[in-house]
Amino acid sequence: MSDNVTKLFYKDKEIILIATAHVSKESKELVKKVIEEEKPDSVCIELDQDRYKNMQNPKLWENTDIVTVIKSKRVGFLMANLALSSYQKKMAKKLDTPVGGEMIQGIESAKEIGAELVLADRSIQTTFLRIWRKLSLWEKSKLLVSLVFSFDDDEDITNEDLQELLKEDMLQSVMASMRKEFPKIGDILISERDQYLAHNIKNAPGKKVVAVLGGAHVPGIKEEIYKEQNMEQISTVPSKSFFSKIAGWIIPAVIIGLLVYAFATSIQTGLEQLSAWVLWTGTLAAIFTALSLAHPISILTSFVAAPFTTLNPILACGWFTGLVEASVRKPTVKDLQNVSDDIFSIKGFFKNRFLRIILVISMANLGASLGTFIAGAGIIKNLFY
Repeated sequence: MSDNVTKLFYKDKEIILIATAHVSKESKELVKKVIEEEKPDSVCIELDQDRYKNMQNPKLWENTDIVTVIKSKRVGFLMANLALSSYQKKMAKKLDTPVGGEMIQGIESAKEIGAELVLADRSIQTTFLRIWRKLSLWEKSKLLVSLVFSFDDDEDITNEDLQELLKEDMLQSVMASMRKEFPKIGDILISERDQYLAHNIKNAPGKKVVAVLGGAHVPGIKEEIYKEQNMEQISTVPSKSFFSKIAGWIIPAVIIGLLVYAFATSIQTGLEQLSAWVLWTGTLAAIFTALSLAHPISILTSFVAAPFTTLNPILACGWFTGLVEASVRKPTVKDLQNVSDDIFSIKGFFKNRFLRIILVISMANLGASLGTFIAGAGIIKNLFY
C-alpha cells in the first residue's frame, strides 16, 4: 500500500496524498499510519459539508421527511444520493468493512493529533446539478435508463476489483458503464473535482498537509497542485439556457391556444377538445400511478391533477400524487433503514413505502406527459385535418 502515498512540495508546503479505496480496510489502516507518522498541520478529506454530516451521523437521513423533499423539488437529488450511498454500502458489506472507513479514520486521526480538518470536496449537489445541466434531453433520458440497469446485486467483489477501486472515484465507479457514452460526466465527476480538491489542499493551513483521497483523483491532483484554478467557474451551477427556460411553456401555450381556438370555432367543439384533454392526461396519469401500486386516493389525485399541472410547467402531477401517497401511506423507520437494500430491485421499490412514493411520483409524471402528447396530437388532428 506504500505505493499509494505520494509526496509533493508546493511553495513552502509538503503535501502528502493518500490514494484510497472507499471500502477498503487496508486504506483505513494506511490513513491511520501515515497521519500518525507525519503529524500534519492539516488533514484534507474528500467530503463536502453534507456528506460529512451524514458520515458523522449515519442515521440522520433516516429522519428524512419525504413530504419536505417533494415540496422542495429535490426528489431527483435524493434519489441520486440514495443510489450512491446504497451502492457504497453494498460494496462495503461484501468486503466486511465500514462505509467510508478511510474518511472516518482521517477525521479521527486529525482530532487525535490536533490537526485542522479540511472538507476539501465540492458540494455533491453542485456536482449532480452541473452534470444535469450539461446533458441534453436525450442524454438525460439515456442516463436515467442506464442508471436503472447499472446495478448488479449479485456481483462479487474480488481482490482485483478492490485494486481497481484504488484507481476509481466512488461517484465514477457507480457510473462506470456510462463513462464512454457520457464523456461530460467523467469531466465533471473527476477533472473538475481534481481542480477543486487541489485548490483546497494546497491552501490548507500549515506547512504539512495530508490529503485522504479516492485513488482516481491522485493523478489529476498531482498536476493541478501546480496550476491556478478558476474556482468560481467550477463551483457554480450553470444557468438554464434561454431555450430551456421557455421550452416548458411552449407546449402548454400551444395547447391553451388550440383550446381557445376550438371554443372560438364553436362551444361544442371546444367542450369536445377540452374533454379529450382531461380524459387523456388524467386517465394516463391515473393508469401509470396505478401501475406503481399507489393508494386509490393517490390514483384519483393524479387523475384530477394531471389536466391542470400539464398546462403549468411550474407544477407537476407527481408532486401532488406523491404528497397524497406520503400522507396516506407514511414510510416507517424500517422502510428508511432498508432503502440501501431495496433500491437495487424492482420488488424492493414496491415493497418499500419510501421508495414507492418516489416511484409513484415518477410514474404519475410519466403518464401525464404521455397524455399531453397524445391529447395534443389529437386536438391538432381534429381541428385542422
